[in-house]
Amino acid sequence: MKTRVVMSWSGGKDSAMALYELARSDEFEVVALLTAISEEYKRISHHGVREALLDAQAQAIGIPLEKVYLPSNNSHPCTNQVYEDIMGAVMRRYKAQGVMTVGFGDLFLEDLRAWREKNLAQEGMKAIFPLWKRDTAVLAREILVLGFKAYLSCVEGKVGPGFVGRSYDASLLRDLPAGIDPCGEYGEFHSFVYAGPIFKHPVAVQVGQIVIREGRYYADLLPAGVADAATAVAAEIPAVN
Repeated sequence: MKTRVVMSWSGGKDSAMALYELARSDEFEVVALLTAISEEYKRISHHGVREALLDAQAQAIGIPLEKVYLPSNNSHPCTNQVYEDIMGAVMRRYKAQGVMTVGFGDLFLEDLRAWREKNLAQEGMKAIFPLWKRDTAVLAREILVLGFKAYLSCVEGKVGPGFVGRSYDASLLRDLPAGIDPCGEYGEFHSFVYAGPIFKHPVAVQVGQIVIREGRYYADLLPAGVADAATAVAAEIPAVN
């Protein structure tokens, strides 16, 4: 019997690649995708991607999606403790259903892995990291060779404004400034994957307005055919992981 796994899902390329590794394994069965959403702005936490695109992405992949809404306003900020309390309740529900394992797309940040493992251990659950310690330069090329397609949805200011909204491709990898991890593992950039080997069909998406928010550049990705709204991209929730 395969180990049932809930996948911590950001909608980005590392999550997609980790899901690909789990899906082709004889050992694991991914039963759900789990995504944190800003309750106020209805966007994927940190990535700034609209909830509607997340829904379309999960449908195209064909795995049930669970959205966890996190407070994101000044009166009820999402502190680490609030995040842990909310996620702890979610994990206990999965555990009650016999799902004891959570998958993550992390690559090499030891403190982040330790934090995840500690929180899950408190609930009697464990974490798996299918991409752990993979060479990010090699992994970036493998993502492209496999046929994953993605746009950069959020880029840190130190990377530069010319990268947000660009396709994650060989040209982008060549253009990244020195010292920027090719997979953005230090949070230099985030992405939204819209096609690849885990998809039954591509997600129709287009790049909308580019804005600057709190030192980050955002591309407001839109479902294809939707007019670009004049509103700015919503801010991320406070960093919690």
